[in-house]
Amino acid sequence: MNINSRIVTVILHDILAAALAWIGAYWLRFNLAIPPEYLAAALSTMAWVVPLQTVVFWRFGLYRGIWRFASLPDLKRIMLAVGIAALLSPLVLILFRISAVVPRSVLILDPLLLLIIMGGSRLAYRAWKEHRLVSVLHPNSRPVLVAGAGSAADFLLRELARNPAGFHVVGLLDDNREKHGRLVQGIPVLGALKDVAEYSRNMRVDDVVLALPSAAHELRLRITQTCSDAGLNVLTVPSLEDLVAGRVSVSSLRRIEIDDLLGRDPVQLDESGLHSLLTGRVVLVTGAGGSIGSELCRQIARFAPARLVLFEQSELALYAMEQELPQRFPGLQIAPVIGDVKNTDWVNLVMEEHRPAVVFHAAAYKHVPLMENRNAWEAVRNNVLGTQIVAAAAQAYGVDKFVMISTDKAVNPTNVMGATKRLAEMTCQAMQQRLPDLKPDGTRFVSVRFGNVLGSSGSVIPKFQKQIESGGPVTVTHPEITRYFMSIPEAAQLVLQAGLMGEGGEIFVLDMGEPVRIADLARLMIRLSGADEDRIRIEYTGLRPGDKLYEEPLADDESTLQTPHPKLRVAKARAADANWYAECLAWLVRPGAYDEAAIKRQLKTWVPEYQPDSKQT
Repeated sequence: MNINSRIVTVILHDILAAALAWIGAYWLRFNLAIPPEYLAAALSTMAWVVPLQTVVFWRFGLYRGIWRFASLPDLKRIMLAVGIAALLSPLVLILFRISAVVPRSVLILDPLLLLIIMGGSRLAYRAWKEHRLVSVLHPNSRPVLVAGAGSAADFLLRELARNPAGFHVVGLLDDNREKHGRLVQGIPVLGALKDVAEYSRNMRVDDVVLALPSAAHELRLRITQTCSDAGLNVLTVPSLEDLVAGRVSVSSLRRIEIDDLLGRDPVQLDESGLHSLLTGRVVLVTGAGGSIGSELCRQIARFAPARLVLFEQSELALYAMEQELPQRFPGLQIAPVIGDVKNTDWVNLVMEEHRPAVVFHAAAYKHVPLMENRNAWEAVRNNVLGTQIVAAAAQAYGVDKFVMISTDKAVNPTNVMGATKRLAEMTCQAMQQRLPDLKPDGTRFVSVRFGNVLGSSGSVIPKFQKQIESGGPVTVTHPEITRYFMSIPEAAQLVLQAGLMGEGGEIFVLDMGEPVRIADLARLMIRLSGADEDRIRIEYTGLRPGDKLYEEPLADDESTLQTPHPKLRVAKARAADANWYAECLAWLVRPGAYDEAAIKRQLKTWVPEYQPDSKQT
């Protein structure tokens, strides 16, 4: 152990404590007036006892701990060291034939006093460092209630004691009745979470902290709505993942966000299987700078591929990923490639140069209204022809797995984007059928359907946030419109899992949970901003071209099969006409097909469930 100035200070403190305890024991023994002959005896014996105690303290490692973090194990170590020193002291005095008289009561009082001085000083120092009297020392700090009385709350109280961050906790709430009336770090557990409004009024609290990082999102949503209805600001502690990774501390409180409430339970991944799929292999991601593509790259990078090829049309998005990935994953070999998936020659050259083993095809035009009118031809070419070109190149250059990102809008589509993604699914199925056989070394084509992802570039959530920041109104297309939501990391993880499980030709459907009413989502976001609908109103604008009231994970004539993973199912999709594929390819490569009505009629020929002219209600 290196001896520094702090350790020397602690040793000197304990030497002084030992001397004071020894003299204090005599002082108490003789009713606060030590006779001269016994004072001389106390001083002479102290020259033997104090060095002995110092050696024992050193041997028991009392100087390895940090006073600021003194705790019960440190107190136990002090008790043991003081006890051993108390037993050795009379033995040393007898062994070295010290003639001074030491009353037996002194031998009992000394370790008691020494334990009080040494243990008390350490705990007092920790209490001082942690600012236990926050409300006195920091009169401007805000009182808060904490929802939850578990480990996260305990950590939060410790962290706020060290670094108040402008808050002091006045009480905790928990639904576990056995905890009511108990203390956590000296703070009382007042009652149940449902009574938060009453306790906040009684204690004049405006802020509630959710110390429930691993609680079900339904519970977090319920508590948040209760707090919002009571006009309370809702804060939250970081996620357990961030805490364990050391990226933030528990005291890094922040306003709760919609992602915290609409997210779902963590995805259980087949880590060993994904290592066999990705580790040490070349992986290519198209659309690598988009919302899903970029998260796929981050998730793939965790498994240490031999090389990660980033294929992206946007220079800015590709540059951002080129800068981010090496910082987050040192040693990761990346190959940033600017390119358009419709460029057959360039896609083939990239495949030939890098020879990927796995391809994740996330490049697509996804914005429904933009693709519905005037841009329909580009949507068809990018989403269908682009998929066919990348899939054909993957097959030609020996890719093991080709995973295409689809959408729930491909089910009974009412818009061009959904119809083109259904055609992209059918393209992958056709490519699988064109294999001469299902040899183990043949390319396996897999599609994965899911709904909206939180925070994506096309999500309503960023739009709502900007509208709320500008004072409203928040625009919703229809009072009854609903959508499925999941977080971007969850979607990317399930895509990887589906890619691992796919044997070829499947369309995997992700479990999206329960649909969310967009109007309710808008109201919740307004409340979380600290406003209400009187200040920021909701305005209904009517369904846009291609919109429908609700999304469907499956078409009417489809059913699903279970898989070993609880959040993945396989759709038994309608079999496509055998002649459509060649006709579609010939139509896609011809020039000048820009008539919107003709494009939609042709899409309906190949996707009969597509209803472009259906009346929106």
